[in-house]
Amino acid sequence: MAVDREGMMRAKAFRIGARFFAATALVCAASLVRAETIDERVEALLGKMTLEEKAGQLNLVSLEPGFDPESVRRGEVGAVINFSNQHLASNIDSYARSSRLGIPLLVSLDIVHGYRTVLPLPIGMAASFDPGLVRRATAAAARESLAVGVNWSFAPMADVARDLRWGRVVEGLGEDPWLTGQLTAAQVEGFRDGGVASTLKHFAGYSAVNGGRDYDVTWVPPTELYDTYLPPFRAGIRAGADSVMTALTALNGLPTTADPHLMTQILRRELGFKGVLIADWEAVASLIKHGVAKDGADATRKAFAAGVDMDMTSGLFVKYLPDEVRAGRITQASLDESVRRVLRLKFGLGLFDKPLLDPASADGKLLTRETRAVAREAAQASFVLLKNQNDLLPINPAKVKRIALVGPFAESKWDQVGPHEGNGQVDDVISIRTGLAERAEKAGITLDFAPGCDRLCADPSDVPKAVEAAKAADLVIAVVGEGRDQSGEGSSRAYLGMRGAQQDLIRQVAATGKPLVMLVFGGRPVELHEAIDRAQAAMMIWIPGTEGGPAVAETLFGDVAPSGKMPLSWPRTVGQLPLTYDRRPGGRPHIDGARWTLGYTDETISPLFPFGYGLTYTHFAYGDPEVLTPKVGVGDRHEATLEVKTSVTNTGTRPGRTVAQLYLSQPVASRSRPLRLLKGAVPLSLAPGETGIARFRIPSRDLGFHEADGTLVVEAGNYRVFVGEDSDAVKGADFAVETGWRGAPGNIEARSR
Repeated sequence: MAVDREGMMRAKAFRIGARFFAATALVCAASLVRAETIDERVEALLGKMTLEEKAGQLNLVSLEPGFDPESVRRGEVGAVINFSNQHLASNIDSYARSSRLGIPLLVSLDIVHGYRTVLPLPIGMAASFDPGLVRRATAAAARESLAVGVNWSFAPMADVARDLRWGRVVEGLGEDPWLTGQLTAAQVEGFRDGGVASTLKHFAGYSAVNGGRDYDVTWVPPTELYDTYLPPFRAGIRAGADSVMTALTALNGLPTTADPHLMTQILRRELGFKGVLIADWEAVASLIKHGVAKDGADATRKAFAAGVDMDMTSGLFVKYLPDEVRAGRITQASLDESVRRVLRLKFGLGLFDKPLLDPASADGKLLTRETRAVAREAAQASFVLLKNQNDLLPINPAKVKRIALVGPFAESKWDQVGPHEGNGQVDDVISIRTGLAERAEKAGITLDFAPGCDRLCADPSDVPKAVEAAKAADLVIAVVGEGRDQSGEGSSRAYLGMRGAQQDLIRQVAATGKPLVMLVFGGRPVELHEAIDRAQAAMMIWIPGTEGGPAVAETLFGDVAPSGKMPLSWPRTVGQLPLTYDRRPGGRPHIDGARWTLGYTDETISPLFPFGYGLTYTHFAYGDPEVLTPKVGVGDRHEATLEVKTSVTNTGTRPGRTVAQLYLSQPVASRSRPLRLLKGAVPLSLAPGETGIARFRIPSRDLGFHEADGTLVVEAGNYRVFVGEDSDAVKGADFAVETGWRGAPGNIEARSR
């Protein structure tokens, strides 16, 4: 009997294809059903809930002494914080799932720079000027968090840092609204990639505290609010942020947690935010301390009326909301809408469809080789080379046979972990000493370690030992700066000098005449004073995290080249603060040496290092920028963009990376505008002698400014762009806006003036 093998193969292929398309159709249909029925599932669940259970969904509690886990089983809790490992998270969620309705918990934590594998602090990652890297690093942190049951991160911080005295500079992404917006969006996307909900904080103007003092009041003109403080939140919302957190502060006399114009009009209507609005830690109860509420019930009414959905740790919503609804002072409809937002977030994260976390499933998902590699890459990209006299770096093993490593932060793993470290462990950290010792041994170099003082550097009695080590060495590396406890929440500083005898340590080892590399450790720029002049090379290494040691060593030895750019202006002294690059000219613009102009009599107004500054192991030459759209069209063509290009050539002998930066200026306007505003950044990696082209596309709306009511105005007239390696770029080109336009508050569209 003849066998039709070809026919049989065709028939088999047909059956396989039919099964494939049928399965695909089922998957697509299931996806459509899920998308169509989330709201139906929310409404069905909402219809079963009592007032007390609804209020419970709006209550976030912390793992603190006296916490009663049975409150979760009673349906009085919708979210938790500080259940920060897989055992705690799984156990408390089991209580929620055994409640009457079995609603799973939002398990939250401040995943600021990693969970177990600790990344550089956000301000360090901002120095990379690399949204793609920030997104990948954030996704890696999110995957670790999700592995232990943390499904909601209280990050990113979208606050623009305008005063370095403020301790939370370390959690943010720098002083510039455009860069902060780009990197805020990248973090939101990274959390989503890793399966964790994101939270933009702190809405709004939180970083504008008087004197840089955390929690103090903020006074921000509406125009400044729209131009400087809101754009990063707008970028994060457009990227899909799941939640927003209120600020603990009072903005222009009204606590943000009780400000309906800010939370409802601006956040929800103008910025289009549709997710969960959560009050910061005890912010609802703090309304009493602010003096705008007489008691807990009053605070509840005012926060809820302002638009707050969830109360963090005050316990006031769960206590007062049911009775307030029964009394008619809060409507049932408004309560239901807040509960809907919380339930939609839970359904959107798939919490109802996931089994209870098995704590053993986290094994093998933390501190993986891949995650540590991302942490090392992020650390290397964060380092900013400040000085490199006579090309002292990278270290040349032909000239250097012995290194003296000194300074209080060379072997301080606790400091290297940094504040808000998730569940980072000191024992996981590879210290700078260890990283340098291993790399030096590989190069045949002896490393001597003599710190000179401990991390407080209050006792200088060991400084002579560091001096003796320096005398015997060919190169001295000093790791000095600011400890982890000097940065972060509640760590604002009136003085920004290096603690203790660190300046004297630098002075004495420099006096040996040996070449000195100064590594500046910490969460923000510190006053360097004479130390920067005594060192032949200097590099800002921030708080570099778990992989900081190898990252520093590989950079110093030239295995990778430093490429970070300062996301902050580095002051010469704290007396210059606040100091940002985007100042306005004033009626008597600054002239060096001229008394009757804007400035000081005892110090220049210029920073020690400008915003965007950063060297590498090669050099770049920038060509003159060319405006490809010399007359930008707007009006009916509101999607028009400004297009600029410039050539960049690596004129050195090593490959390297630069970040071409474009700054905008409007010399004559209806309002005095900043001298410069960053509007674009293009990274270029070039081989020696190679020329690349940096191309910028700037949406026309980014040329404008806001009026007090949020109206966006792009004026007709002459503008100028500057392109270079930092905010002091000198090469510029002119262009014109032919037709100005105005956009309604929150509207990206425009109409002709």
